[in-house]
Amino acid sequence: MDQDARGDATRAISDMSFEDALRALEEIVRKLESGEVTLDRSIDLYERGEALRTHCQARLDAAQARIEKIVTDGQGRATGTAPFDAAS
Repeated sequence: MDQDARGDATRAISDMSFEDALRALEEIVRKLESGEVTLDRSIDLYERGEALRTHCQARLDAAQARIEKIVTDGQGRATGTAPFDAAS
């Protein structure tokens, strides 16, 4: 495992960018699909993978909400953005 992969394995998921979390998730999938990890390690990897998937989904949802809040004029042209209010 290279240095970056080792760092991603122990890095707090909440500190990861979407791209870093996705790379870490893809690495976990490769390991699980290889069939070369023990059962206990597979369970640990699966749990981290699920946490990474949840993090990625939350980042995508937040990005979508920001995009949906783009303000348009009467002609449908983007004129700016409005703050995203999760309550709305």
